[in-house]
Amino acid sequence: MRLLAKGSKMYSILFNKCPKCHIGNFWTTNNPLKNMLLNTKYTCQTCENCSLVYELEIGFWYGSMYVSYAISVAVMMLFWTLTSVFFPLINIFSEILIIVIAILLASPLNYHISRLVWINFFIKYTPDDTY
Repeated sequence: MRLLAKGSKMYSILFNKCPKCHIGNFWTTNNPLKNMLLNTKYTCQTCENCSLVYELEIGFWYGSMYVSYAISVAVMMLFWTLTSVFFPLINIFSEILIIVIAILLASPLNYHISRLVWINFFIKYTPDDTY
Protein backbone atom coordinates (compact mmCIF):
# COMPACT_ATOMS: atom_id res chain seq x y z
CA MET A 1 0.00 0.00 0.00
CA ARG A 2 1.97 2.95 -1.28
CA LEU A 3 -0.65 5.46 -0.12
CA LEU A 4 0.10 4.80 3.56
CA ALA A 5 3.80 4.04 3.19
CA LYS A 6 6.45 6.16 4.85
CA GLY A 7 7.22 9.09 2.57
CA SER A 8 3.61 9.81 1.64
CA LYS A 9 1.61 12.77 2.88
CA MET A 10 -1.08 10.41 4.23
CA TYR A 11 1.51 8.68 6.41
CA SER A 12 2.41 11.98 8.05
CA ILE A 13 -1.23 12.99 8.52
CA LEU A 14 -2.62 9.70 9.81
CA PHE A 15 0.31 8.73 12.04
CA ASN A 16 1.01 12.19 13.55
CA LYS A 17 4.51 12.49 12.10
CA CYS A 18 6.71 15.39 11.11
CA PRO A 19 6.10 16.19 7.42
CA LYS A 20 9.82 16.50 6.69
CA CYS A 21 11.40 13.42 8.30
CA HIS A 22 8.37 11.24 9.19
CA ILE A 23 10.12 10.24 12.41
CA GLY A 24 9.33 12.88 15.05
CA ASN A 25 5.80 13.52 16.27
CA PHE A 26 3.88 16.62 15.22
CA TRP A 27 1.62 16.57 18.31
CA THR A 28 2.90 15.51 21.73
CA THR A 29 0.25 12.76 21.95
CA ASN A 30 -2.04 11.06 19.47
CA ASN A 31 -5.19 11.77 21.49
CA PRO A 32 -6.68 15.13 20.41
CA LEU A 33 -9.53 14.98 22.93
CA LYS A 34 -7.17 14.49 25.87
CA ASN A 35 -5.01 17.37 24.71
CA MET A 36 -7.89 19.82 24.37
CA LEU A 37 -9.60 18.85 27.63
CA LEU A 38 -6.42 19.14 29.68
CA ASN A 39 -5.69 22.51 28.03
CA THR A 40 -2.00 21.75 28.00
CA LYS A 41 0.62 22.84 25.52
CA TYR A 42 0.15 19.87 23.23
CA THR A 43 1.60 21.09 19.97
CA CYS A 44 5.30 20.58 19.46
CA GLN A 45 7.20 23.68 18.38
CA THR A 46 9.91 21.78 16.50
CA CYS A 47 10.57 18.22 15.42
CA GLU A 48 12.77 16.33 17.87
CA ASN A 49 14.47 14.52 15.00
CA CYS A 50 15.09 17.04 12.19
CA SER A 51 14.52 20.31 14.14
CA LEU A 52 11.93 21.58 11.65
CA VAL A 53 10.14 24.61 13.10
CA TYR A 54 6.45 23.86 12.61
CA GLU A 55 5.20 27.45 12.52
CA LEU A 56 6.81 28.49 9.24
CA GLU A 57 5.82 32.14 9.61
CA ILE A 58 3.66 34.30 11.83
CA GLY A 59 0.01 33.54 11.14
CA PHE A 60 0.84 30.31 9.30
CA TRP A 61 -1.94 28.35 11.01
CA TYR A 62 -4.72 30.66 9.77
CA GLY A 63 -4.73 28.64 6.57
CA SER A 64 -5.61 25.49 8.47
CA MET A 65 -9.02 27.05 9.12
CA TYR A 66 -9.85 26.46 5.45
CA VAL A 67 -8.97 22.79 5.81
CA SER A 68 -11.02 22.64 9.01
CA TYR A 69 -13.97 24.20 7.19
CA ALA A 70 -13.72 21.60 4.40
CA ILE A 71 -13.63 18.75 6.94
CA SER A 72 -16.65 20.24 8.76
CA VAL A 73 -18.61 20.45 5.51
CA ALA A 74 -17.75 16.81 4.77
CA VAL A 75 -18.96 15.76 8.24
CA MET A 76 -22.16 17.78 7.77
CA MET A 77 -22.84 16.22 4.39
CA LEU A 78 -22.16 12.74 5.76
CA PHE A 79 -24.57 13.13 8.66
CA TRP A 80 -27.19 14.84 6.51
CA THR A 81 -27.05 11.90 4.08
CA LEU A 82 -27.17 9.34 6.88
CA THR A 83 -30.14 10.97 8.59
CA SER A 84 -31.97 11.39 5.29
CA VAL A 85 -31.47 7.74 4.32
CA PHE A 86 -32.04 6.04 7.67
CA PHE A 87 -34.60 8.44 9.15
CA PRO A 88 -36.62 9.82 6.21
CA LEU A 89 -39.50 11.02 8.41
CA ILE A 90 -37.36 13.04 10.82
CA ASN A 91 -38.13 16.76 10.94
CA ILE A 92 -35.58 19.36 9.85
CA PHE A 93 -34.88 20.67 13.36
CA SER A 94 -33.94 17.22 14.65
CA GLU A 95 -31.75 16.72 11.62
CA ILE A 96 -29.95 20.03 12.24
CA LEU A 97 -29.49 19.11 15.90
CA ILE A 98 -27.89 15.79 14.97
CA ILE A 99 -25.54 17.54 12.53
CA VAL A 100 -24.53 20.20 15.08
CA ILE A 101 -23.81 17.55 17.71
CA ALA A 102 -21.71 15.60 15.19
CA ILE A 103 -19.69 18.73 14.33
CA LEU A 104 -19.10 19.51 18.01
CA LEU A 105 -18.00 15.97 18.78
CA ALA A 106 -15.67 15.90 15.77
CA SER A 107 -14.08 19.31 16.47
CA PRO A 108 -11.04 18.10 18.48
CA LEU A 109 -10.15 15.58 15.78
CA ASN A 110 -10.88 18.17 13.10
CA TYR A 111 -8.44 20.62 14.70
CA HIS A 112 -5.82 17.90 15.05
CA ILE A 113 -6.08 16.74 11.44
CA SER A 114 -6.47 20.17 9.79
CA ARG A 115 -3.10 21.41 11.07
CA LEU A 116 -1.38 18.25 9.88
CA VAL A 117 -2.98 18.57 6.44
CA TRP A 118 -2.08 22.26 6.20
CA ILE A 119 1.61 21.84 7.01
CA ASN A 120 1.85 18.90 4.62
CA PHE A 121 0.86 21.24 1.78
CA PHE A 122 4.11 23.15 2.27
CA ILE A 123 6.73 20.73 3.58
CA LYS A 124 8.18 17.99 1.40
CA TYR A 125 9.40 14.67 2.79
CA THR A 126 13.18 14.36 2.65
CA PRO A 127 14.46 10.88 3.53
CA ASP A 128 17.85 12.16 4.64
CA ASP A 129 19.22 10.66 7.87
CA THR A 130 21.79 13.42 8.42
CA TYR A 131 19.59 15.91 10.25
